[in-house]
Amino acid sequence: MKTMYSPKEFGELIGKSVITLQKWDRKGILKAHRSPTNRRYYTHDQYLTYRGLVARDQGLTIAYARGSGLNYKRKQFNQLMEMVELGQVRRIVIAHRDRLVRFGYSYFEAFCERHNTELVVIDGETLSPEQELVQDLVAILTVFSARLHGLRAYKKAIRDAALQKNQAPRD
Repeated sequence: MKTMYSPKEFGELIGKSVITLQKWDRKGILKAHRSPTNRRYYTHDQYLTYRGLVARDQGLTIAYARGSGLNYKRKQFNQLMEMVELGQVRRIVIAHRDRLVRFGYSYFEAFCERHNTELVVIDGETLSPEQELVQDLVAILTVFSARLHGLRAYKKAIRDAALQKNQAPRD
């Protein structure tokens, strides 16, 4: 993520023209920083302040615990990711890497890094690739076997729908 923006880039971010930014700078409404060559530039903290969001050195520290790491439709997880995106979270504390997500941890780690959020893993135990693979396969089997068990309630409806579709219309 960029931490410094030219007036043009900053204007595009906030939906204002360069001329408006220059006027605001002169009037003291939104003061630009100046480079050694006296060029205007803006910072990410100014962007957060303009949007009414929390500055980088402020923010929440959140301890996160979750249920199924294969389900990305978790309400609290999505709320947390939105808060990170808005710059409201400074640090997320998790017990293990898979407490946040079962797969794709490196993506979420990079996402947090881009939004100036630190991920703290309390138990940084590293497993061999084989051990990780076994744990992931067990997790996948557990989730899908639970889904299969849940489908038993719909067994009759599925069979009836299949029979209806296979029957040819009679004239």
